[in-house]
Amino acid sequence: METLARWLKSPLLALALRLYLGGLFIYASMYKINYAAEFAATIASYQLVPFVLVNVTAVVVPWIELACGLMLVAGLRLRSALTVVAGLLAVFTVAIVVNLVRGAPISCGCFHTVEDPISWWSVARDLSWLAMAGHVYLFDRYLHLDRMVLKPLKDIEA
Repeated sequence: METLARWLKSPLLALALRLYLGGLFIYASMYKINYAAEFAATIASYQLVPFVLVNVTAVVVPWIELACGLMLVAGLRLRSALTVVAGLLAVFTVAIVVNLVRGAPISCGCFHTVEDPISWWSVARDLSWLAMAGHVYLFDRYLHLDRMVLKPLKDIEA
């Protein structure tokens, strides 16, 4: 039991999860950036964003996903990137739950526009990613680009 607890708190596990989440968000952003109109249709199908903001959301959200994914992989401003990633995952999860309760037969739109319809499995998947983000936030210690290359603010001010 003690070994399991030590392994779960391992910075190496946190590094692996950070790289996984970073790659996941980079992958998810690529299709949405290239096919913003299709992603806008997916956003509209959720019926949660006001119509006038659908196109802006379809353009901005994938770039945020890409930036956060790159920051996670590079180890740059991790706490900020993880906070944004966790916020996005929370919003995505709520959107899926709302539409499941409504009974809307829509696809997730997470990676492609033509996917399986949303299900409680989609909620469980997003919640597991949210838990991974929390684990990385708490236990990640390795390969931080900003710690290795950039000077801390206190060193710049002195």
